Amino acid sequence: MHVFQKTNYHLKSLCCETEFDDANWELNCPKNSKPSLIRTVYARKQLRIRNELPGLYCFADWLPINRILEGSGKPVTYKSEGLSKILGLKNLYINFNGYWPEKGAYIKTGTFKEFEAYSVCARENPHINKTLVVASAGNTSRAFARVCSENNIPLLLFVPYDYLDTMWFEKPLHSCVKLVSVEHGADYYDAIHFSNYATELPGFYPEGGAKNVARRDGMGLAVLSAVTTIGKIPDYYFQAIGSGTGAISAWEANLRFIEDGRFGKNKMKLMVSQNHPFVPIKEAWDANSRELLPMDENLARKNVDTINAKVLSNRKPPYSLTGGLFDALTDTNGEVLSATNEAAQKAAALFEKTEGIDIDVAASVAVATLIDSVEKNKIEKDAIVMLNITGGGIDRYMQTHELHYAQPDHVFSLSDSKEFVQSKIQDLFDK
Repeated sequence: MHVFQKTNYHLKSLCCETEFDDANWELNCPKNSKPSLIRTVYARKQLRIRNELPGLYCFADWLPINRILEGSGKPVTYKSEGLSKILGLKNLYINFNGYWPEKGAYIKTGTFKEFEAYSVCARENPHINKTLVVASAGNTSRAFARVCSENNIPLLLFVPYDYLDTMWFEKPLHSCVKLVSVEHGADYYDAIHFSNYATELPGFYPEGGAKNVARRDGMGLAVLSAVTTIGKIPDYYFQAIGSGTGAISAWEANLRFIEDGRFGKNKMKLMVSQNHPFVPIKEAWDANSRELLPMDENLARKNVDTINAKVLSNRKPPYSLTGGLFDALTDTNGEVLSATNEAAQKAAALFEKTEGIDIDVAASVAVATLIDSVEKNKIEKDAIVMLNITGGGIDRYMQTHELHYAQPDHVFSLSDSKEFVQSKIQDLFDK
């Protein structure tokens, strides 16, 4: 175990600028009930790369943590040659988050969701003897399961039944991790809804999603890697989104680099994308609406069932609240794009052909929208473009490792009452 002194930081509410200490797993402003994110303010304004620390903890100066966990990988940024030549972009930088040993990428669950898990679980935590509750469409749960299993951190996961094929690991999970599911036909929003029942129980506490500063700053490591590798803040930032938390994180990291002062003063234009036809964020943004537009629940479920990138299917993203995605897009003059399943599949094939590695379905949506943006002349040929490949090398990993698929300890029905869900959860942890 590495000896580590807590990062020096405090928190600030974006609704009223109130500053306060991170004393009790803070997720909200302590003085205002207005929907708003809180943000970390780090004492060290200029980022150091601390190579004496393992994995992603080399960026510990800008992570709200008080300990180091074992087993993390880190993002890898490199200048594209193959894809950039096809697209005619002179300065296309790929931020690769996944498994690609030849590039020095060793994220064993295959996506940048591991960054948030290693950051969240290393945050100072007064609930350390309680059980962390996480809901996910797959990648986040796989990441938290691995990190908690290997570091003996009690965890309760909620994953929709149709997404259980994402729950693969290199070895069986430790008994400290419990996996429950919501029946066939349920989506990410349903998993969140049921997880809220669990957090009302004594002995359980919410991870917090986008409201957790450790989650956002962990996801922001992609930008920390890119900027310190390139030496400049990029002009454009491409990423596929479900909740948009990764894009918010990128914006926040960008603001810290402006304050750092060594990498430029520009704000990356956020070019975020969804998998058509499930595009609630795009519809709201195109309508210039701070609020998400009314959504028919049955149509939403149908559209989620249609898309390949089901990890992008959040029906309640942190879009409208102060400091959320609407503010990030507004501040960066961003755009919300979309790609069909077919376009994403073609983009994935092109990426593997030109760059030499497989990418996951969400990342392929981002690549498809990059291709489309180039074809529509939205990007200057000499612009510095950061393409966040949020997941990749999963096929490579699966071909070279024996996998263990986690099975749910219980499957809930959508009609189950809160009392029934809570009783079953208690039973699982009383065994």
